Amino acid sequence: MTIASPTPASYPPASSAGSAWSPFRHRAFALLWTATLISNIGTWMHDVGAGWLMTTLNSSPAIVALVQAATTAPIFLFALFAGALADRVDKRRFLLIVNLVLTGVTVAMATLTAAGAMTPALLLAFTFAIGTGAALMAPAWQAVAPSLVPRESLQPAIALNSMGINIARAIGPALAGFLISAVALSAPFIVNAVSYLAIVAALLLWKPETGPAKTLPPEPLFGAMATGLRHASRNSALKATLVRSFGFFTFGSAYWALLPLVARRLEGGGAEIYGVLLAAIGGGAVAGALVLPYIRKRIDANRLVAAGTLITAAAMALLGLATSAATALPASVLGGLGWITVLTSLNVSAQTALPNWVRARGLAITLMVFFGCMSAGSAGWGQVATATSVPTALLIAAAGAVFAILLTWRAKLGQGEALDLTPAMSWPEPVIAESLDAAPDRGPVLVTIRYQVDEGDTEGFLAAMHEIAGERYRDGAHDWGVYQDAAEPGAWIEWFFLPSWAEHLRQHERATKHDQDIHARAREFHLGAEPPEVSHFLAPLHSTQIVAKTKGGAR
Repeated sequence: MTIASPTPASYPPASSAGSAWSPFRHRAFALLWTATLISNIGTWMHDVGAGWLMTTLNSSPAIVALVQAATTAPIFLFALFAGALADRVDKRRFLLIVNLVLTGVTVAMATLTAAGAMTPALLLAFTFAIGTGAALMAPAWQAVAPSLVPRESLQPAIALNSMGINIARAIGPALAGFLISAVALSAPFIVNAVSYLAIVAALLLWKPETGPAKTLPPEPLFGAMATGLRHASRNSALKATLVRSFGFFTFGSAYWALLPLVARRLEGGGAEIYGVLLAAIGGGAVAGALVLPYIRKRIDANRLVAAGTLITAAAMALLGLATSAATALPASVLGGLGWITVLTSLNVSAQTALPNWVRARGLAITLMVFFGCMSAGSAGWGQVATATSVPTALLIAAAGAVFAILLTWRAKLGQGEALDLTPAMSWPEPVIAESLDAAPDRGPVLVTIRYQVDEGDTEGFLAAMHEIAGERYRDGAHDWGVYQDAAEPGAWIEWFFLPSWAEHLRQHERATKHDQDIHARAREFHLGAEPPEVSHFLAPLHSTQIVAKTKGGAR
């Protein structure tokens, strides 16, 4: 799987821009970008080698497409777990271990291939294992981003990241095709094993700054996964990005899965042509990455993704109709241009939708959708090609991609760009009675807030409460509600549950300035000079129920 160079985690509006090369002034970014470029060249060589090796072992379209499925399925299966894990461990050490393990796996794969002992089942197993390593690394790479590039360098960093991936896509396949023809089928796998060592070296040289010491224990692993899912389910900006991703990648996966068979169908087709087609895709994507920052100033993300989808659909149609490299090459260039246009726009939309504390888990969910669609789509389009033909499958996928634009148009991208998701740090610590045993893992915790509202403002107050409900769920609550006092209609109680006292304290740290604005709008309906009364209730410890009650700004 291609490794994405880390990009910054704090995002200004799309209009801000720095020099196109300004991220390279920062040593950490330059070091990791260079290492990922080398590793991605090896990864693309590996992908070409695996795809072509399978065509020599079993040329059935359904079986060949399973190579792509085995590469992408681990992301769908393990990305959320990896995202939660990334928030618990030393990320640099974790990345070092995974890359060293992948080096050993790839060496074993190269050895078996050179010995002629590789089988379709073994090839799929090795591909799945390497994909699993990539799945474990992906959220951790994203999570180290905040320390690499300052805020003003966002757009050029994303452009350089895209360019690096696609320079690798342009070089790797062509080099793999040459090595397969001139040396052996095992050569791309050997180079890929060596390329992992570039990442290892960069991680050893990189010395990240030590962050502030954490006062709370790490989140329970499966609890952290549940929190990430709840956040995503209540994050409208992220959900819109996921919908658009689903619509595009379900159909766009067809030309990646079927490209080895397209190359084999062409006049004079072989490993060299396959490598050249992939290099053409990379070249189109590099060109797209260079011009996208300028285009994005004039076209919003929604129209840009629609345009990229139409270009991708045209590329798939041309590849389906192609009988010679003269047609397939320009189609591949178009495919790379369309692909990077959509991929970069979706990535920016997802990044700007997420606050830092849940970034690894939120991006893991986007990766699950992306690679889930790629995996299921690859297998599905392979079956369609088997039942009909490769050209027919590509033409159907092209038509589906165009139709998906209409189906998903109401899901608007870039909603998070106008939101300030930096930590507000405005909630004071709740007051705890000295006699209270408030161990971090004690729970569940019930928090109540009492509002006094003019009866004529009930509708507006409830609308504000609806916004607050989203914030509570996004920041850790697992249940929420609001009730009216039967004896005093102007009195309202908001309540929500959290799994533990530590999780409530984390909720204080997670609140963003955007959340603060939501609460300010609700506070406008509260009558009186005193702020709403807040109470914290802890589940009984043994047989005694203890209440910690505060007044004022504690939340």
